[in-house]
Amino acid sequence: MAKKITKPSFKPTAAEREYVEQMSSIGLPQSNMARVIRGGIDEKTLRKYFREELDTAATKASVSIGGALFQKAMAGDTTAMIWWSKTRMGWKETSVQEHAGKDGGPIVLWGKQPK
Repeated sequence: MAKKITKPSFKPTAAEREYVEQMSSIGLPQSNMARVIRGGIDEKTLRKYFREELDTAATKASVSIGGALFQKAMAGDTTAMIWWSKTRMGWKETSVQEHAGKDGGPIVLWGKQPK
C-alpha cells in the first residue's frame, strides 16, 4: 500500500504572530492577512493558528490609542479634551437660530398677516 504524503504541521513563529496582530489591529480583512503569511496560507489555517491575535488585537489597539488620548487630554491638549468630552461625556456643540418677522413680530407667509 502507498504511503500517504502529508504537509508538515503549521507552526507560527513569534514574528508571524506579531505581524498578524498588527494587521488585525488596523482592521485588515483576514483574506489579506492570509495572503501575506509565508507567501499565502488558507484562511482556515490563519483562524486556527492565530485565533488569539485575531480576537484580541483590535481591543489592544483601542486600549493603546485610548490611553494615549487620555494622557494628552490630562496634559492639557485642548483638542483631545474636546474630543473626549464629546465622545465619552456626551457633550455636543449646539447653535440656536431664532427667526422672526418684521420688528420681531410673527413671520408673514405669502403676504397674509396673521390675525
